[in-house]
Amino acid sequence: MVSLPETAVPRTWRAPGRVNLIGDHTDYQDGWCLPMAVDRECRVTVAAPSGPGIRARSAQIPGVVEVAADGATAPSTVEPPWGRFVAGAVAACIAAGIPVAPGDLTVTSTVPLGSGMSSSAALAVALVVAFTDLAGAPRDRTDLARLAQDAELRATGVPGGLLDQMTALHAVPGHVLLLDCRTLTVEPIPLPRALGVVVVHSGRARTLVGSPYAERRAQVEAAAAHLGVTALRDATEDQVRDDPRARHVVTENARVLAFADALRAGRTGELGPLMLASHASLRDDYAVSTPELDRAVDLLMEHGALGARLTGAGFGGCVVALVQRNHGDDVLAKVTRTLAATGEADPVAFAVRPGLPAAEVTPSEGAAPPGG
Repeated sequence: MVSLPETAVPRTWRAPGRVNLIGDHTDYQDGWCLPMAVDRECRVTVAAPSGPGIRARSAQIPGVVEVAADGATAPSTVEPPWGRFVAGAVAACIAAGIPVAPGDLTVTSTVPLGSGMSSSAALAVALVVAFTDLAGAPRDRTDLARLAQDAELRATGVPGGLLDQMTALHAVPGHVLLLDCRTLTVEPIPLPRALGVVVVHSGRARTLVGSPYAERRAQVEAAAAHLGVTALRDATEDQVRDDPRARHVVTENARVLAFADALRAGRTGELGPLMLASHASLRDDYAVSTPELDRAVDLLMEHGALGARLTGAGFGGCVVALVQRNHGDDVLAKVTRTLAATGEADPVAFAVRPGLPAAEVTPSEGAAPPGG
């Protein structure tokens, strides 16, 4: 087993959260997505061990997590629940032949919890990058994404796709990413300087555990099997015309590719309508929106956004919008005032910029970005 010397200087790793500008519920059907890593992140600091295993604390959530470094701790038994990600990451690494050193961990995050901005995936990615670096077991970034996906599945039991992990590991500053979920290739596309990205929390926390997420996934897997295709990426719109769940996946893939083409060509006027069409499809065909998410989209459009949609899996969390960069603060202020006037306590709304990829934090980088 690897070990961290008692005199070792603590080391810190980061992984960003993300917003998805378009392309949700396409990743697990070999489709396309267009996410953007954001300048809010999870950090994991590892210090010399004070015991025989992993001892972890969160800067935001009370409680101490104790996990065996040999992967023997079942994630489902760990309390508080966020510690299941630590156990899941340890177990995933051990299963992949990567030894995990005992150590004391401190977790900090500026990614809002329950927001649909991948706070859980950011934690899983930061953990597996830290553990593999400490073990001297470097991995290709796509392999690290799969390892973090395995860690999250072990922690939650929810069969998610690779969108969040790939975004965190392949992020490029100043760019959004066109992710092909079949080939697992990433094309960075510059975000025009005239555009800004803002996020508004719907006021309803999002959780996939206990949600219809797994049911939706099973429905589209059954649709693909019925059509005799490997995934709905291979289906035509005519084939799924009468199946709203499958129809969302097929039409969303087309919207992602159209959005990417418009970005490359500088046709920014096409982006907002595509985002609104995406939200309508998530609401009406895939049935993963909520009244709170719909209200946030409407408010953003009413107050000057170019386009808006829920981001992430839905069932609560956040809405993402494109704005003219020089109008972003005004849009956020108006939306926040309206939410407060209608009884929303402490509305959460903020701008985000493309973030950095998951990696060890260098001393010159200093503290994490503000937020969360």
